[in-house]
Amino acid sequence: MFSSSVRSFAALAFAAGLLSGCQSVSSVLESPEPNAGPCPSALSLYDAHRLVEIDGEVAYENVGFTGEILAVRSLCSYYGERPILANLELDMGFGRGPAANGQSRTYEYFVAVTRRDSAVIHKEVFPITVRFDEGEDRVYLTETIDAISIPRADETTSGLNFEIIVGFELTPEQIAFNRSGQRFRVAAGQD
Repeated sequence: MFSSSVRSFAALAFAAGLLSGCQSVSSVLESPEPNAGPCPSALSLYDAHRLVEIDGEVAYENVGFTGEILAVRSLCSYYGERPILANLELDMGFGRGPAANGQSRTYEYFVAVTRRDSAVIHKEVFPITVRFDEGEDRVYLTETIDAISIPRADETTSGLNFEIIVGFELTPEQIAFNRSGQRFRVAAGQD
């Protein structure tokens, strides 16, 4: 099952007067002017790209709800002194393990804009509620984040100076589990 929802990402601002208009990337792409350079990299953070709830020792029968960011795609536009406007699509897979309680779970994921390999400029957290039908243990969704605005210092500042990073909001134990390399994948053992 695939579905889509559209989310708004708050405009970034370094000063009160530096806010972009409400244009989407689609409308900006109609301009005949090419980007001044490449788009920012868009990726999921390794330590936060999956979520596994485990109640007790690490064993399949103790797995509750799971989530995984399967793919990240972006499209951007910028020219002249305008800010970079980016749209983001996230393909996500969610699982309901043997220890899961209930038919739905609200997950939280973040989208952060960073200076490349440096500081976070802006981070926003989004909730996503996933409902599992009776007998269903997997759900696949595509989330769309529209109109991420990244101010540039001047027209020579390219998208290479920035990254758009996504991941789940996790507990320290969930981060440690991810770093350990252990896995309970949503589609494990499936064709």
